[in-house]
Amino acid sequence: MARLGVNIDHVATVRQARKTNEPDPVWAAALAELGGADGITLHLREDRRHIQDRDARLLVQTVAVPTNLECATTDEMLQIACELRPSQVTLVPERREEVTTEGGLDVIGQQAKVGEAVKRLQDAGIVVSLFLDPDPRQLEAGIATGAEAIELHTGAYAHASDHGNAEGELKTLTEAGRQITDGGLILNAGHGLTYRNVRPVAAIANMHELNIGHSIMARAMMVGMEQAVRDMKRLVAGCDA
Repeated sequence: MARLGVNIDHVATVRQARKTNEPDPVWAAALAELGGADGITLHLREDRRHIQDRDARLLVQTVAVPTNLECATTDEMLQIACELRPSQVTLVPERREEVTTEGGLDVIGQQAKVGEAVKRLQDAGIVVSLFLDPDPRQLEAGIATGAEAIELHTGAYAHASDHGNAEGELKTLTEAGRQITDGGLILNAGHGLTYRNVRPVAAIANMHELNIGHSIMARAMMVGMEQAVRDMKRLVAGCDA
């Protein structure tokens, strides 16, 4: 059964909209754990638009389940990651003007830089994952970096599922997942996954973990964090919510 990593970034998004102290993503992480989250994911962006340095520090120190820190391959972010030492770091691309991460990391275009980042994090005792599009060439380059895991960007699948024609994108993800596991890496996935489209991705062979944020946060506003996480957990496990 795939694990569920809950991304709590958008709790901080709401807080930062008013520049106040609430809602607190650290509290949200604790409630997500009570709801059954297998891991907590947070993205410390260079522009600090949601998660702040204080949040990242407290989350790594207090969360009982594994923490997955998403960050760019910049010297500042890598230094922070090595100091915090979360359970895992997922290297992602960043553009200041994007609303959310719009695509996978370009490993082919910066093979040496990504490889150096992977080694630097691993030397600090951190498991490294790469956030990649399901492109065979990018996956091949990602496997060659020595990272332990690859998280497939499921945005194209999510978009297609909204229009009722996700079969082709699901096949692409399935083939990409096979390439990753055949290469000896851990298979993760995330981006745009919802209560409506998560089951087929969770059922991909050898899927280790799904990282889901926005859809869970949206439901949590209506039913509470614990219940929202429990509902998603049941779907990931192949049960009715």
